[in-house]
Amino acid sequence: MENTFAKLIFIPTPGHGHIMSTVQIAKLLVNRDQRLSITVLVIKPLSFGSHTATNTYIESLAKYTTSRISFIELPQDIPPPFGDSKPSFSFFNDFIESHCKYVRNIVADIVTQPGSDRLAGFVIDMFCTCMIEIANEFNVPSYVFYTSNASLLGFKFYIQLLDQSQDVVKLSKSDTEVSVPSYAKPVPTRVFWDIVQTRAGMDYILTIIRKIREVKGIMVNTFSDLEAHAIMSLSDDISIPPVYPVGPILNLESVAGQQSDDVDIIRWLDSQPPSSVVFLCFGSMGSFDEIQVKEIARALEQSGHRFLWSLRQSPLDQIPRIPSDYEDFGAVLPEGFLDRTHGIGKVIGWAPQVAVLAHDAVGGFVSHCGWNSLLESLWFGVPTAAWPMYAEQQMNAFKMVVEMGLAVEIKLDYRKDMFNVNANIVTVTAEEIESGMRRVMEDNEVRTKVKEMSDKCKGAMAEGGSSYASVGCFIQDVIQNIS
Repeated sequence: MENTFAKLIFIPTPGHGHIMSTVQIAKLLVNRDQRLSITVLVIKPLSFGSHTATNTYIESLAKYTTSRISFIELPQDIPPPFGDSKPSFSFFNDFIESHCKYVRNIVADIVTQPGSDRLAGFVIDMFCTCMIEIANEFNVPSYVFYTSNASLLGFKFYIQLLDQSQDVVKLSKSDTEVSVPSYAKPVPTRVFWDIVQTRAGMDYILTIIRKIREVKGIMVNTFSDLEAHAIMSLSDDISIPPVYPVGPILNLESVAGQQSDDVDIIRWLDSQPPSSVVFLCFGSMGSFDEIQVKEIARALEQSGHRFLWSLRQSPLDQIPRIPSDYEDFGAVLPEGFLDRTHGIGKVIGWAPQVAVLAHDAVGGFVSHCGWNSLLESLWFGVPTAAWPMYAEQQMNAFKMVVEMGLAVEIKLDYRKDMFNVNANIVTVTAEEIESGMRRVMEDNEVRTKVKEMSDKCKGAMAEGGSSYASVGCFIQDVIQNIS
């Protein structure tokens, strides 16, 4: 073969967790095989308000550019104002599709450069399936890098088939359980992914799933010991492309020390006893109204546990935007709360989550159950109290609490509409929150299971581990494309 080098084009969805995971798997692949080179085409996130962490991360990618991995920020059309005229997912889909012309032009430039590596394929996020057509134009295969878990991937394939025989939207609003092949236990409809609760949402996701069935393979951010049942169910279905469990793919380089606030947080944790602190953090979109904030505060006081609480401010208008940090926590917290909890608790804004979970003082994690956050908690052996908020997080929480026994429940069916900040939301009581925090800090059975899974996490990624082998199989498939 004249040129044994293979070029992959990666296209992540423009969200912090999606971009971060995609960058990490790209680094892993080029480090594993010298014949691979990767160009990551970065779609800048929609400007629903500033997101300092995401923007800073994207800006920092340039320093990682080497001879075998590079990053290109795509130009961006000015999107129309977000409003009620079309569903949020339809608006988002149009936004992704508006970048197709830029991807086509950039890839054409790459392949025509003298001495360039041979184009071996596209690796796309599941929400970027419109890019499959561009890969077809260049006569190369497409792969999906699926940033969530295998159980949820199986659920999406299953509802495509289920929709042919019954009304999934109606089913999702009923109070029943459904046997989904990728889950070992029946799944309550009350935790179904919220997008399947409307016909427009179902049509959107069915279009995506049909396109995913066309790809040559799917890398999933999971590992065999965590999801043996789901991986087997996907592998047994010949209508589903080959699945490569390659995780956990995490950005463990994200450590504290870059900002003075991070240093202050870690210093405070240094002064706390081992496994004594419960850490509350709800992701980049996680925020609550004042009533709910006061319930959390009351639960923390009643529990008596030491705590580190990442408290973010909800948008004050109806425009969806990233939560911001409070200028004065006292304005939203119960009167005297900060004084009464001085020394045993610390309230902060944005949290350096990886650095906090890695700290010996942290003994429990109250989380929104985003998949990256759950994998991070497992990696560091910190048990989770599940408080899902939106998207697929309820299904993640069900898997961890009910199926795996790796987390405890605060409220599995809690929902918050991230695109309607004024939507009516049920308030979780201080008693429910306190109960979950006590169990996550005191349930030794769950703690033991999490520690055991933490060891399996690391073993999967080590040489000879299941994910290490799966990454090797994926690379072999890519290289064969240009043979």
